[in-house]
Amino acid sequence: MGDFLVTAIGFPITFLLLVMGMALAARRILGLRIGLIRTALACLLAMSVASSAFGETTAEPTAGLVTLQLGISILAVIGVLAFAEIIVPTGSIPPPTEWWGMLRRRIARTRRYSRITAIAFRHGLGPYLRGRERSSTGLARSLRLALQDAGVTFVKLGQVLSTRADLLSEEFVEELSLLQDKVPPAKWEDVRAVLDAEVGLDAFTSVDPEPLAAASVAQVHKAVLKSGAEVVVKVQRPNVRAVAEGDLDIVSRLAETLQRTRWGSALGVRDLAAGFAAALREELDFKVEARNIAAVAAASDSSVTLPQVHLSTSRVLVMDRLDGVPLRSATEDEGLARTLLRFVLRQVMLDGVFHADPHPGNVLLLNDGRLGLLDFGSVGRIDSALRSALQRLLIAIDRSDPASLTDALLELTSRPEDIDEQRLERALGQFMARHLGAGMRPDVEMFGDLFLIVSRFGLSIPPEIAAVFRALATLEGTLAVLSPGFNIVVESRSFAAEQISERLSPESVQRTLTEELQAVLPMLRRVPRRIDRITGAMEQGRLSMSMRLFADERDRSFLTGLLHQVMLTVLGATAGVMAVLLLGSSGGPQVIPEIGLYQVLGYNLLIVSVLLGLRVVVTVFRPRP
Repeated sequence: MGDFLVTAIGFPITFLLLVMGMALAARRILGLRIGLIRTALACLLAMSVASSAFGETTAEPTAGLVTLQLGISILAVIGVLAFAEIIVPTGSIPPPTEWWGMLRRRIARTRRYSRITAIAFRHGLGPYLRGRERSSTGLARSLRLALQDAGVTFVKLGQVLSTRADLLSEEFVEELSLLQDKVPPAKWEDVRAVLDAEVGLDAFTSVDPEPLAAASVAQVHKAVLKSGAEVVVKVQRPNVRAVAEGDLDIVSRLAETLQRTRWGSALGVRDLAAGFAAALREELDFKVEARNIAAVAAASDSSVTLPQVHLSTSRVLVMDRLDGVPLRSATEDEGLARTLLRFVLRQVMLDGVFHADPHPGNVLLLNDGRLGLLDFGSVGRIDSALRSALQRLLIAIDRSDPASLTDALLELTSRPEDIDEQRLERALGQFMARHLGAGMRPDVEMFGDLFLIVSRFGLSIPPEIAAVFRALATLEGTLAVLSPGFNIVVESRSFAAEQISERLSPESVQRTLTEELQAVLPMLRRVPRRIDRITGAMEQGRLSMSMRLFADERDRSFLTGLLHQVMLTVLGATAGVMAVLLLGSSGGPQVIPEIGLYQVLGYNLLIVSVLLGLRVVVTVFRPRP
């Protein structure tokens, strides 16, 4: 009984020590961090292989046989682990502790997939999903209706895609621009519960149960604060965040799949999906919208009225009520259209913070005759470098200078390495001759042709600039409501010309020179001393130039990895050749009657050769981070 207990206790300990030793050896040989479960399974297989290989041997165990048995065991373990690493890399399967949560998310995702698929089939997109339909007639409208029925995330996705004229054809852009996320209002009991949980109903004297407006993300109610101020309360719909997070997970997975295709990689689908997800998550957090209102208000003049925020949480936003009528109910007024355009252009060109969704529903004509802006869930920000490049682009368009337009466009976009700048400049020259020539009246279609040129030459527009064009495209429709026939391009050129005149005024030139001189003056002070050092070194014959090869860590890492691979390959090949020579030779002392010393050494060298080869193979086939 005692011997049985010792064996029962000793075997698991011995096996655990063996697994840990094999895991350490595998990590060192393969250069990977391998889990204990995978190593334990490989050890079981290795023990069975070693026992079957030497189970019938009746000779006394010698040092050569022990090393050979140990080598075969390690080879079996490393071989299994290398094969598993190539097929299923470490980290691709999460640990068992996460399996239950993954299963729940997969079930929820499958349900959502089935609902979206049913919506797609209901709107006639089934043949397109199966890849059997060749005609695109009616595809844009079917896509728009399907996105509209799929919910908040896909409505927002369609709205974002409608601004990417560089990616989609005109038919899709026009159709997706019609997307409206208007939905029936939520029940007042559910809205009241959210309002009470976030800010408390005792903060208000009254709240109107009938919403002023309802959208897929939130709805707006009139209310009166305890102070007597008339406000509007924007309340997020119940459970909309959970639905949006599930949909964003689906969008992210689809983007990862499309990123593996050639066109998906060229378009940067993964980055587009990540930017879309970040923007939607910001829109679902009303604290972000409150900060956006403060940022836009701080950088704006008083030509357009913005609401003041009283209270804000992640799901409730309380702000001033702007008294006025919707823009579509207002009379035509070209002056107001020009005021709104200049307000947005000043935000884009000078301030760097702008309202990114100025559609007619977000603009009010107030009782005092001014305009008011609403809904700051989508706000764009561009840095000074991009603003300068955008200003140079407008100046080049105003001057009809294709060379300057080429330079400004290359500063705005991410350029491929093999771009033909001369061909691009000629294409832009033809573009300007077609739209900006004598007697021509440029319009918004000009930007569509510009996007075609950008797409044809493989340029990639950064998300910040795409948000600018999205805002201007949306604003063009808003201005058409205020003043039909209003030409946004002509007025933008006039705004750019005024900015150039302001920059060339004596006060502006003096201010610019003063700022530049303040930046350059410290460097100018150091120039005489450095020139003196250089001339002194030349007189004494000590002038030299020092240049470090492989100063960049990435270059050193690449070269080190390459030399490592070459050394492993050479050592593995050398060990393999020596193993073949030893196995083919006769003579030498006999370890056992069937095997000589040369054969034992040959088998061990063969094991070393295979192990080194497996290290190289795993490194080659393992996915790069």
